[in-house]
Amino acid sequence: LPQRLTFCAIVLVVGLAALASASRPSIPLQMRRSFSTARSLQRWEDMQRLNLARQIVSKEIDADRTEVCLRIRGGSSGTGIETNLGISFKEKTSFSAARGAVHTKFICTIGPKVQSVEMISKLIEAGMNVARMNFSHGDHKYHAQTIANVREALKQSKRMCALALDTKGPEIRTGKLQGGKDIELVAGQEFTLVNDFDIVGDNTFVGQSYPKLTETVEVGSEILIDDGLISMTVVSKEADRVKCRVANNGLLGENKGINLPGARVDLPALTEKDKLDLAFGCEQGVDFIFASFIRQGDQVKEIRRHLEACGGKHIRIISKIENQEGLQNFDQILAESDGIMVARGDMGVEIPVEKVAIAQKMIISKCNVAGKPVVTATQMLESMIMNPRPTRAETTDVANAVFDGTDCVMLSGETAKGKYPLLAIETMVRICRESEKVVDYAPSFVATRRYTGDACAMSVDEAIASSAVKTAFDLKAKMILCLTMSGRMARLICKYRPAAPILCATADEQTARHCMVLRGCYPMVMGSLVGLSTVTARCVATAKVNGLVHPGDVVVVVSGVKELTGTTNDLRVIKVD
Repeated sequence: LPQRLTFCAIVLVVGLAALASASRPSIPLQMRRSFSTARSLQRWEDMQRLNLARQIVSKEIDADRTEVCLRIRGGSSGTGIETNLGISFKEKTSFSAARGAVHTKFICTIGPKVQSVEMISKLIEAGMNVARMNFSHGDHKYHAQTIANVREALKQSKRMCALALDTKGPEIRTGKLQGGKDIELVAGQEFTLVNDFDIVGDNTFVGQSYPKLTETVEVGSEILIDDGLISMTVVSKEADRVKCRVANNGLLGENKGINLPGARVDLPALTEKDKLDLAFGCEQGVDFIFASFIRQGDQVKEIRRHLEACGGKHIRIISKIENQEGLQNFDQILAESDGIMVARGDMGVEIPVEKVAIAQKMIISKCNVAGKPVVTATQMLESMIMNPRPTRAETTDVANAVFDGTDCVMLSGETAKGKYPLLAIETMVRICRESEKVVDYAPSFVATRRYTGDACAMSVDEAIASSAVKTAFDLKAKMILCLTMSGRMARLICKYRPAAPILCATADEQTARHCMVLRGCYPMVMGSLVGLSTVTARCVATAKVNGLVHPGDVVVVVSGVKELTGTTNDLRVIKVD
């Protein structure tokens, strides 16, 4: 015992010395330049001191002695050393498949292979929460049939699934080629991009759709074509054309995307095609718009104005962050959007590929603190387009998105054109369910509450939502029941990442579908929310039937609905009979 006390005293002395020397943390010059104001620098220094102070934690073991532990934690969801050291594979059931509800939501792209009512029903059964329609392909007739088939499948299964319209957006593309055939480009050759989309190109030049290309790029700039498969460098510019030197061998086809890494592209938020597509989406009653190539907050406002003019006031806008300008203006985009998509496809071409993972973590964390849903997308199980099993890197990628705090994960070509669409969604569900088993949600709750309190004063709804989650943690509640009309209260509860599932009861069907992108939220449509006691009893009974709760379990009930007396915002705890 004396030796233990001596060791503890030494650790405490070292720790106190470290705290004493931390009056002004040492900051590298390049990091110091990244702070825009003295206030932000001071805030960083204060946070460093606070983190250092928390490293030394006195934990009472018994009445006779005290153990000093050095706490090391990582990851916004608590998947740090403490959590990881608790993982064991020694039990007989360690390698059995995880069971139970999965909190993460799943978005599937509907293509020709899965457009039928039968296949859509199977996707919904496998776990699809949102059906995505990619308007870069297909006409309105095709997408109208997709919507009709989704609704027929839902009618037959009595399940719920939201509809999302993904806009084509303002893209830059190559023009036509002689004979419509691909041309072979050789490293070192000169190749010209002409400001005339209608011209027919050959192996020395091609037309392109961006009229301001010569004004946007500089000599020495890099131009990437076809998702970066072909790279070329600008060697000279003329009034209507840009001459480049090809950096690598490759085949160039018609209508391939052109990316200009680091350049500020002067393109509208909405093309004429996008405006027609949005009007179509309003007529069809879609639930979400996945807005492509959003670079500024004002572009989100423009899309919202167009939706309102077309009768789509209640459609939610998920802004896709795909380039450098979108990342630089992310805070203003987040403020104007209803949610964010980490669109890693074009992002990985527009910015250095090694920075994509860092951008993903930043976007997800900021969305979590703002309480807005975030989607992680592109190439998540890309190899399953052709193969029945994903690569090990892909499974880790999906799991890491869950650990980062994403609300949704998305499948694109895997379901739209892949050989194994059902196997792809089933695999993704299994990965997410298994990953959620080791997530410690308590650190996320503490961090989110702290950052929210630092940013601004809490509203009444926010305070009740965070208190409901804390109550659920304290009482080990098996479920949180949220009664809401707009879905705002459900979104705020999800923001604080409870470990328990959230049953969201609402009388509005579209509100219920909007909840299909909230991690841990399970919407339920009621005929009316009048009579809280009766509604609560019906919801708990439904939860019992579906295995969410059992007799003796604790349920936290939050109501944020309007009755005759006005707005009610209350928090109650009940025990299941």
